Amino acid sequence: MSKDSFSHLNKNGQAHMVDVSSKPMTQREAAASGRVIIGPDAFNLLVDSKTSKGDVLAVARIAGIMAAKKVENLIPLCHPLTLQQVEIDFFLNPEKNAIEILARAKAKGSTGVEMEALTAVSVAALTIYDMCKSAEKNIIIEKVQLDYKTGGKSKTWKRKFLGE
Repeated sequence: MSKDSFSHLNKNGQAHMVDVSSKPMTQREAAASGRVIIGPDAFNLLVDSKTSKGDVLAVARIAGIMAAKKVENLIPLCHPLTLQQVEIDFFLNPEKNAIEILARAKAKGSTGVEMEALTAVSVAALTIYDMCKSAEKNIIIEKVQLDYKTGGKSKTWKRKFLGE
C-alpha cells in the first residue's frame, strides 16, 4: 500500500479496520477547533445565561467530552481508546456573534486521537445549535478542523495557516 493510499481500504478496495497491533504505544495528543455563529439576540442570551434551556456552554462542554469517549461507536472503523484527558474551551467573539470551540484529547495508545478531538468539537457545536435554535434559526457551524497532533510515526503535525 503506498503512502498516498487510504489506510482504511484493503488491497481489494474494501473498507477494513487498520491493524495497529505492531505499532508502539506512545503518548498521543490532538487539538481541533470549530466555530458556531449565531445572531446577536441569541448570542446575548447565551452570554447572559438566559436561554430557555440553561447554561449552553456547560452543557456543550459535557456533550463534547461524552462524544469524544464514544467515537468508537460513532465512526465505524475507529479503534477504541482509553482517553486520559479531554478538554473543551470556548472563546466568545462578540464582533461576529460567534463561539469559538477548542478541544484537546490525550491518550497513550497505538493510534491517534484526532477523531476524538474533532468529534468533541462537532458535538459541542451541535449542542450549542440545539440549545440556541429556539432563539435563532440562522445558525452556522463552520471550520471544524484538526489543528495539531503529536505522537506516533508521523511525529508532530500543526496546521499551517495562510501567511505562515
